[in-house]
Amino acid sequence: MQVEEQLIVEQIQIGPMQNFAYVIGDRTTREVVVVDPAWDIAGLLKLIEERDYHLTGALLTHYHPDHCGGSFGQNTVEGVSRLLEHQSLPIYAHELEADGVRRVTGISEGDIKKVSSGDKLRIGDIDIEFLHTPGHTPGSQCFRVKNTLISGDTLFIDGCGRVDLPGSDTEDMFRSLQQLASLPDDTLLLPGHNYSAVPHATMGETKRSNTYLKIKDPETWKMMMGG
Repeated sequence: MQVEEQLIVEQIQIGPMQNFAYVIGDRTTREVVVVDPAWDIAGLLKLIEERDYHLTGALLTHYHPDHCGGSFGQNTVEGVSRLLEHQSLPIYAHELEADGVRRVTGISEGDIKKVSSGDKLRIGDIDIEFLHTPGHTPGSQCFRVKNTLISGDTLFIDGCGRVDLPGSDTEDMFRSLQQLASLPDDTLLLPGHNYSAVPHATMGETKRSNTYLKIKDPETWKMMMGG
């Protein structure tokens, strides 16, 4: 995985659903944020401590419990609520996702920093841009850092997030994928799950192999997705 020298990007597979959490930040100042902390908070904090990083916040791609903690079915996943027991930190979520995050994790409204598409967060000398990419959930978002995109469950190497869940929207997903397909081909794509033969790829490689990105007509998309 090729990233710029100053940029810290650690891709960490975690939990039984092949989730990826990420640690991103500035190599000079050692300031970092963690993306989608869930399943093993102690393990993530241990890694951050061993690397001598300074954790300043947590970023959430969306509110599903496998990405932020909470309960689904017979499963209970630890996440941001456990993280906040260790350290008081802002939890960054899209403004349309904040209520969902609060509902599934039990954290308070005051713990959540609401962001909009195009907002930027500065970590050391690194800017993280928030991109609203609804479809999988109403407030799903990606994070663009220099030439790297952390895409959560919006875009996978070989697929995209489900659109048959409560709050999902087929047409929103189509527009979000078209938005991401416009990024430069050399953008490094880092997805929310390890669902492919490779854990990361360039956008150029993804556009050539991912069937969902090849569809440019909304009517064809709706038929493909059962809409």
